[in-house]
Amino acid sequence: MPPTAAAAAAAVATALPLPSSHRRLPANSKSVWLNPSLPSSHPLRHKSAETQRQRQDQVPDLPELLEALSAARTASDLAAALSPHRPVSPRLLGTLLSRLPDARRGVALLDLLVPDLPASALLIPYNLLLRSACRAGLLRLASGLLLEMRDRGITPDAFSYSTLLAALTRAGHLDHALTFLPLMEDDAVAPDLVLFSNLIHLALRAGDGPKALALFSRLRGAGIKPDLKAYNAAIAAYCKSDLLRDAKRLLLHDMPSDGVAPDAESYSPILAALARRGRHLAALSLFTHMRAVARVKPDLSVFNIVLNAYGQLDLAREADRLFWSMRREGVPPSVVTYNTMIRVYGDAGLFGEAVHLFGLMLSASDGSDRGGSLKPNVVTYNTMIAIYGKSLEDEKAGSLVQDMQANGIQPNAITYSTILSIWVKAGKLDRAAKLFGKLREADTEIDPVLYQTMVVAYERAGVVSQAKRLLHELKDPEGIPKETAIRILASAGRVDEAAWLFRRAVDAGEVRDPSVHRAMIDLFAKNRRHRNVVEVFDEMRKAGSLPDSETIAITMNAYGKLKEFDKAAALYRAMREEGCVFSDRVHFQMVSLLGAQKHFDALEALLGELSDDPSIDKRELYLVAAGVYERACNFDESSKIISEIRSPNTFNVRKFR
Repeated sequence: MPPTAAAAAAAVATALPLPSSHRRLPANSKSVWLNPSLPSSHPLRHKSAETQRQRQDQVPDLPELLEALSAARTASDLAAALSPHRPVSPRLLGTLLSRLPDARRGVALLDLLVPDLPASALLIPYNLLLRSACRAGLLRLASGLLLEMRDRGITPDAFSYSTLLAALTRAGHLDHALTFLPLMEDDAVAPDLVLFSNLIHLALRAGDGPKALALFSRLRGAGIKPDLKAYNAAIAAYCKSDLLRDAKRLLLHDMPSDGVAPDAESYSPILAALARRGRHLAALSLFTHMRAVARVKPDLSVFNIVLNAYGQLDLAREADRLFWSMRREGVPPSVVTYNTMIRVYGDAGLFGEAVHLFGLMLSASDGSDRGGSLKPNVVTYNTMIAIYGKSLEDEKAGSLVQDMQANGIQPNAITYSTILSIWVKAGKLDRAAKLFGKLREADTEIDPVLYQTMVVAYERAGVVSQAKRLLHELKDPEGIPKETAIRILASAGRVDEAAWLFRRAVDAGEVRDPSVHRAMIDLFAKNRRHRNVVEVFDEMRKAGSLPDSETIAITMNAYGKLKEFDKAAALYRAMREEGCVFSDRVHFQMVSLLGAQKHFDALEALLGELSDDPSIDKRELYLVAAGVYERACNFDESSKIISEIRSPNTFNVRKFR
């Protein structure tokens, strides 16, 4: 909490009276305040005693007054209950507001007493009402109170904003919370580190990586030094937005520069991002750096990622050694760890080890020790079903589905998708089609994976008409959300069908997931329908979604193909102003577009600006610029840039790869 918020909180605390059990004091309880050397007839002693009796006569019976206020039903009832005590002092008003159980009754009380108090004395009562409304979950009322403060000329302080924004973030109202940040700037109230961290974490939980990065940029722009929690959130946001080099820069450069020691949570998102990219060797290298150089103890999630990386590199024996050493390092394996090792064994063709480990899980779940923690879940059964499919044991795979149902574990879409694929490979297309039909009749949730599995099965079996029939049914889906149907059609490459359904869903207001917009943008971009890319991007912005770096790059490329360079430049500027964190591709795209327009003055200005950005690969930047000049037949400038690239002392090339 910043100093101003702390001062406000302290003022609120001092304004509250002592509990009623300590309020009635002996007549001489405050005699210690007086000088004992004064004679008893001294005028100061008589004056103090007289003032004390007057104040005791004016102190209301708080329990009786609060009961009367709580029983009031109209404004006149409130006025009647308070009439013996008016004009009400700010101290008494603060006491009443802090003890009234209903925030809405407190609002009525404040409205009644506002004429009795100067504007300078209303900040603390409003803060008390804000706190009471937030605790009661009345967030709309709390937001209205803060706006009312500003309308009445009462400037909210850090306590006001922190109380409201913390409540909004806890309730998941990120967009509403962000609307108050400009008001904080207008009121010269600087957001603190805790508030920014909460907003960043909320954006991450909502799956909005670009917004989390924009908030982190504002945090650093405000001159606030990030702590470990803020850095970890930013690293996770960079990885979620596929900006891996920037995440590594934070981990390996910025955190040590700020004296912030990383922990396992700092490394985990980068290791997971490397695994998603298929860069498993780089993940193992970073894991070695984590243990040998940074001296960071891996946690369970890190072990799970590294075990998976070993499996993807066909290093099953190394994964086996690491798995059995986890307990010695004080990290007991979880169900996820066992599932990962079963999959590693299955991918390596070590079916016996996989079955043995699955048996250990079953026996551990039946015993009294560690039973609940190692009980096989749906992922365990799905992995074992896939292993039986690889070993061409389709009957065992089918019986395992029955076993999991007998154990109270319901199959999910991946379970059915896996068993359908196994039966199709075994030449049992009729059996797979019958199961798929039963699933649809039983109103089972059909996800894109399950539907796409059946479409591919029909196509591979040569039954193209059935595949087309399934895809045609998605144009008017029944029992399937339109967003799911759009993703299925997009993944199948059905441009016209996906576009038709997408337009219907947008007109009906049924597209809320930004991933649907991204799927359509990718589909249109692959099919070179650049005008449609721009249209979907505009719909995405109207829906209030902040696009990620890749989506911005695709849209700028579409503007370039349409020769609408000014719109591409406007998009680039607007997204930078909103705090979007760009990958190098977006910057390079803008450099190329300026070159296509032959705006070399603007190009040189942008190159100078980007050259000062430590997050950009300078060598790649200058190569792009050299290509731009070469396409413009400006060979002298192009050769000059190439010479600068070859000279190691001209500029500092920093690579985090």
